[in-house]
Formats: sequence, structure tokens, C-alpha cells
Amino acid sequence: MMISEQVWGDTRVLWDYHQMGHALRPCSVAIGLGSHDLGVADAAVAAYHKGVVPLLLFTGASSPTTRERMPRGEAVHYRERALELGVPSSAVLVEPKARNTGENIRFSKAVLEEARVEVSSVLLISKPYEERRAYATARKLWPEVEIVSASSPMSLSEYVDSIGDARLVIDMLVGALQRLLIYPTQGFMIHEPVPENVLEAYERLCLAGFTSRLIPSG
Repeated sequence: MMISEQVWGDTRVLWDYHQMGHALRPCSVAIGLGSHDLGVADAAVAAYHKGVVPLLLFTGASSPTTRERMPRGEAVHYRERALELGVPSSAVLVEPKARNTGENIRFSKAVLEEARVEVSSVLLISKPYEERRAYATARKLWPEVEIVSASSPMSLSEYVDSIGDARLVIDMLVGALQRLLIYPTQGFMIHEPVPENVLEAYERLCLAGFTSRLIPSG
């Protein structure tokens, strides 16, 4: 489909807002949030090989969008990817039951407590457009630790190319922004200020029909 310059401009505004821009620094553990995107595992492995973290934890069951591609579950496939890339099995934990971001955080915390891992900081790795949502969720559910939010370093155009469906990517960016607007009032995450230009871009994209990932209201 043809996408107008206005739509691309608004999409870039949302893309930039969703990314936190945190500097990579040493943390107690890297937690990779399960999804369709093996780039999350790759980013966690890169942090391990750089010596930023001594331990990886992958979290996630499967979903309708990952069941065929990752039949053993997202976290298990992430672990297999890490082992392929040279991370020793002793440095990888798996949490295979979480089905949403809140469960990712709560269940990961429980796994680390059971393993008696002392955690003062977490390198939280998600898809590029989920950085802010992941951060806001973790700060709500795990306020006592420092959260560094990260993803695979790539541009919007690179990410669209990797997914192969521009409309789907825009829909996902719009859906992630909606959740940042409504989830704080439901107790799922902390409130993140949304600049006016981001709200305006979001509203224009909704009006343009990029709504397949929105949660119905009412």
C-alpha cells in the first residue's frame, strides 16, 4: 500500500517517543520480553558478550502470533537463540508462562527470587516500539530496582523492512501509544507524560485508519 508523507511523519514521531534513549550500562540481569521478534534475544546476547550483564532471563509463553513460529514458547526459543550465539546455558534463565507485559515482569521477578539472584538493576529488552511501555510497566511493578530500557538499535525504516508490513508496524505503534494513555489509570503502569505533538500524531493516525491494534473502548 502507498503511505503518505504525512503518515510517515506522524509514525516517526511515535517511533521516537516510544524509544527511551537510555544509555547502556552494567545491570544485574537482562530480561528479554518474549514476542515474535528474535532481535530481542540478539540484543540480550550482545549485552552479555559486552560484559554489561552476567545473566540473561527470557520470559514469555506463546501467543496467536507466535504459536506457529515458536511452538515451544517465546522464552524457550529465545534461550535456544542465545545458546546458538555462544551464551553458556548456566547464564540463561527461562520464564515460560507470561502472556502479557505485566506477567513478564512479575513472573521474572519470582524466577530471580527463587534462583536467589540479587537484583538492583535490570536491563529490560523489548521490541523497539515497546521500550517506553515496558519501562512504565516495570517501574510500576518493580519500583525498587533501576530499569534500563533497551531494544535492538535500528531505524524505523530498518524495522519496517524487517517486519515486511508497513501498515502492521504503524498499527502496532498506535496500539502501544494507546496503552500508554489508558493503562496507568487501570494500575498496569506508571504515567508517562505524552507531549502534545505525539498526541496529535497519534490522533491523526487513528483517523487515517491505523487502528487494528487498538483496545476497543466501552
